[in-house]
Amino acid sequence: MTSGSLGRRTVLRGGLATVGLGTMAGTATAEPRPRTNVIVILIDDLARRELGCYGNTFNETPNMDRLAADGIRFDTGYAAAPVCSPTRASIMTGQYPARVGITEYLESTGDDFLPTSHRVLPETLRDAGYRTGLIGKWHLSETYTGPPRERPGNPWSHGFTEVIASEQKYIANGDYFHPYFMLPGLPARMENEYLTDRLNLEATDFITRAHRDRTPFFLYLSHYATHTALAAPQPLIDKYVAKPGAGQPGRNPVLAAMLEVIDNGVRAVRDTLRRLDIADDTVILLLSDNGGDNAVATSDPLRGSKATLYEGGVRVPMIAYHPRGRGGRTVQTPFSTVDFLPTLLDTVGVRRPPGQHLDGVSFAGLLAGGAAPRRRSLFWVYPHWHNPGRPSASVRSGRYKLLRYLHDGRSELYDLHTDPGESTDLTDRLPGTTRRLRAALDAHLRDVDVLPPHPTLQNFPKPVLEHEFDDDLADFTVLAPNPEGDAGTVRAAGGALTVTAAGAPAFALLRSNRPVEDSPVAIVVTQRSYAGAPNQDTLFTGLIEDERNYLMVWYNHRRQRTGWDVVTDGRLTGRRISQLDGKISYPGPNARLACVLHRDELTAYAVAAGGRWQYLFTIDVGQWARLDDPAVRARYRYGFGVRVDAGTLTVDRFAVRRGRQSTSYSANTSPPNSFQ
Repeated sequence: MTSGSLGRRTVLRGGLATVGLGTMAGTATAEPRPRTNVIVILIDDLARRELGCYGNTFNETPNMDRLAADGIRFDTGYAAAPVCSPTRASIMTGQYPARVGITEYLESTGDDFLPTSHRVLPETLRDAGYRTGLIGKWHLSETYTGPPRERPGNPWSHGFTEVIASEQKYIANGDYFHPYFMLPGLPARMENEYLTDRLNLEATDFITRAHRDRTPFFLYLSHYATHTALAAPQPLIDKYVAKPGAGQPGRNPVLAAMLEVIDNGVRAVRDTLRRLDIADDTVILLLSDNGGDNAVATSDPLRGSKATLYEGGVRVPMIAYHPRGRGGRTVQTPFSTVDFLPTLLDTVGVRRPPGQHLDGVSFAGLLAGGAAPRRRSLFWVYPHWHNPGRPSASVRSGRYKLLRYLHDGRSELYDLHTDPGESTDLTDRLPGTTRRLRAALDAHLRDVDVLPPHPTLQNFPKPVLEHEFDDDLADFTVLAPNPEGDAGTVRAAGGALTVTAAGAPAFALLRSNRPVEDSPVAIVVTQRSYAGAPNQDTLFTGLIEDERNYLMVWYNHRRQRTGWDVVTDGRLTGRRISQLDGKISYPGPNARLACVLHRDELTAYAVAAGGRWQYLFTIDVGQWARLDDPAVRARYRYGFGVRVDAGTLTVDRFAVRRGRQSTSYSANTSPPNSFQ
């Protein structure tokens, strides 16, 4: 997503904080107390069952277990997403990741970041007089180039007064011993320094500095552990290797060693609070950002893992400690990371950002010893192919959860009270509940506007360009993009366009004369027959500036692959969606490939003859072309392409249609062949 589009999608509403330890600004109390401190401890990729208080008997987590015994253990604590960056965005904003516009982990290439148009938790607390510290992982900035303070979405720009040991290069594959590749220039403070130990030390030092200055504080202790590749001090690993059952599912010695160091940090933080006599003025929340990685952890008895919307991907360990709450409670009411901002602001008595929409609800009263608030539905949207997950969305309402796969529209319904492992699909047994939750999910998808509509006539009723290739190509320019340099034989006659490779592979781009003026818009190419070529038998559609600059989605019929090509100044950046390799087949006649332009994202849909549109993927092209800017859009033309290494590929029709002014996601309920 892009800064412009995200700011545009921010809906403004607000409320007033009234519940908690602290006092509202300007409100007198009989016995004023110091402002309440807040600590959020976030663990990376930790499955719910890895903590002793959630039933693990192999790992040793006595300090986190004690925190749960002194406070609240949420049995249905939820991350707002099955991967890290979106969950982190929800903590900061109190909004669903789809509303923020960050639905996937942020890579080293891209223009995704948390924009400053959001009034976030640390910024709000800073402006209320808090010292705000981030120690560790942020993962909400843009590409890792240039000075960290100048990168879009950097933590300083979001209200942190101190940022310590936060990544300067892309986070990948683990980095746990000094020197750290993602923290160049950070000097060690300990011999053979282990990163988690370092973050724990920085946390206690931050608390001590804030107390010395008599300043209330917000500490966001964000661990890089237990993200893979796993690594820990060898003596700790050896300790767990020697335990009975080591190496069996759920008994990973390296993961256990990493978790013990995190647990030691929880003890150090609480000891520091007691030593400084501020434990009674500090609220602590501890959780994981998503479910565990299925390669190293087990989510049993829950189904799924990181990158899936089954419970194992989003139902996480979550503990809350409030010094004046009742300890030892287990709460069944779902509590989500979207609830953190309103809960914490109400707890400390700081006014919520005025006029800013919040998806979360406040659990401040529950933390302080009262009852849980009335919980309405919770939603998740994850429109990405990320092993082992698939593009999906889900809603939980009461005891029921409906999960929908976005690729084919298939839904599953589960009763989480009787079937937390999601083993029995109830869609056929409970049709009324299924219809109700489908409608709720459709309404949510329209509300957050994260997905474009399917490219049907109902959603895109206004023609922009239609061509059926009766006898000429007057409305098109034929381009031969590098490096192939050969368009092959291209001709239009009898209502069909043919591209033939004769003696050498052919790659033809057909650029229309119509500039890209509209958004959202659906660009659809209808294929009559594939070439049957041994390798390249590929259809493209999208936006073309010239043969060295184009943005296209594609489908290779021979290899049953789909993906995207972005070419800028002749340089190709592309990706195939490997999870679909060999699993899709769109034969002719009347098979169609569509590219929907929505903000600065291109979404690919395809439909087989007589079938319905299926969602394939979305690519954010904002780093290459800010298509939400009309001046940038105008450089491009609508077009399509054909690549074959032998034989002839035939296209029946090319059409472009505009959506309605308020077009947004709608379920694919249109009849077959509805884009004519």
